[in-house]
Amino acid sequence: MKTIKIAGVPEHFNLPWHLGIENGEFEKMGIDLQWTDVPEGTGKMCQMLRDDETDIAIILTEGIIKDIVAGNESSIIQVYVESPLIWGIHVAANSKYHTLADLENTKGAISRYGSGSHLMAYVNAQNQKWKTEKLEFEIVNTIDGAVEALTNGAADYFMWERFMTKPLVDKGIFRRVADCPTPWPCFVIAVRNEFLEANKQSVALLLETINSITIEFKDIPCIDTTLASKYNQKLVDIQEWLSRTKWSQKPLDEKVLNNIQNQLFDLKIIDKKGTFAEIVKAV
Repeated sequence: MKTIKIAGVPEHFNLPWHLGIENGEFEKMGIDLQWTDVPEGTGKMCQMLRDDETDIAIILTEGIIKDIVAGNESSIIQVYVESPLIWGIHVAANSKYHTLADLENTKGAISRYGSGSHLMAYVNAQNQKWKTEKLEFEIVNTIDGAVEALTNGAADYFMWERFMTKPLVDKGIFRRVADCPTPWPCFVIAVRNEFLEANKQSVALLLETINSITIEFKDIPCIDTTLASKYNQKLVDIQEWLSRTKWSQKPLDEKVLNNIQNQLFDLKIIDKKGTFAEIVKAV
């Protein structure tokens, strides 16, 4: 039995992994898959890959590309979710800001530097033709930290996955002023290069297993009610999220990678571009 450490956010996107573990699908392939929830998100998972705390991460595409270009010795082996991530832009319920335009030159809450909430603030600013060099941030680590920061005025807005944040909107803690979809596939599967070199067969079996789950995931009876219950969501919201979400079983395409890197470079999020061979590995 090969032990593989894997990390991901505690969000609805990752239920296929949990079902596979619970149903013994990975075990059948000789894999002891040890999952770690990382509520801090992509910035933390990049650090975990660098520090050998995890072998694999289910991670935001833009975040891991930025970190690989910056020297993280990991590679993208597959796209996990092909559809965009819908980032909700949130303020405190009693905030004086009511439109997206109101948020120009205000302070954003981010989980950490290099995280999706940080990088997508630049994408949003470019979309709005704001001066990106004027962006200011408050590090809040988790969604609970964001609630505290927005409530006490330490930050003015917070970008986080729209549907996972919806319960806070429904409770009257946050107000959503706009959405900002990623202009690329949102989640990829990344693996430490050293681990991949030593365990190619196990990694190939892991991909085969998760792909067999995700390709049929939406057809699981009552999967919408399961998701709603597990992730504290309204059924109607989960049904909308499911209709928008498309899992992938394919590698990251070179054209897509080039497009993402060009956008990150234009936003000055990366100061150089990596080659396809440096960032993407075939299994």
